[in-house]
Amino acid sequence: MSLKGDYRYEQKYLIKKAQHIELRQILSTMMEQDKHAGETGEYMIRSLYFDDMYRSAYREKLDGVYARKKYRVRVYNCEDTIIHLECKHKQGAYIFKESVPLRREEYDSLLAGDLAFLLKREEPIAKEFFVDARTALLRPEVIVDYEREPYIYDAGTVRITFDKEVRAGRPEDDIFDDKIPTYGVLRPDEMILEIKFTGYLPERIRRLFYVNHFTQTSASKYCLCADKIREYR
Repeated sequence: MSLKGDYRYEQKYLIKKAQHIELRQILSTMMEQDKHAGETGEYMIRSLYFDDMYRSAYREKLDGVYARKKYRVRVYNCEDTIIHLECKHKQGAYIFKESVPLRREEYDSLLAGDLAFLLKREEPIAKEFFVDARTALLRPEVIVDYEREPYIYDAGTVRITFDKEVRAGRPEDDIFDDKIPTYGVLRPDEMILEIKFTGYLPERIRRLFYVNHFTQTSASKYCLCADKIREYR
């Protein structure tokens, strides 16, 4: 697999709430909040991840396979106004995301296994998902929920997010229902900090994480939630 278009470098850290409070105070002086966050400074992300019967995407992540990908449908605040079918490609520490917007009826068709509409779309990911879904027998694996607090720097070339209250949901449940049961996967005082950037990380930001002795983690919200939901099935 080769990455197409723009790619980003990704770093992840598992941090405590106390570290978040301190970091947020500093970052707010040098970065802007993402306009999509609204008045609360956060928004809720819900993703339905797909995998095959062998759980290949899950196992490739745990095995540290250099080049891998995973598919998901992503919505915001449990609403159907914005629905995206996405494929996240990863090569080492570099990531690239492809997406195609879906209407609610298209999502319903996709979930029912009626994928013919994807062949009429121009976006490459549509046909790629069609082929992979048919050949690998992709199926819904887990719902992943979290609250995201996002910051951007230099017109978006650097993006820092705090992902809080990461929770797992059953794949058969309705992603547009905000009342479905979900299960926490982190300790109450923990959250995931992600840094994504193109080109290079500005020195003032890099030094901030170096001085605080943060240790990178390979924590995957998908794998954490997949593990958690299997406890309830």
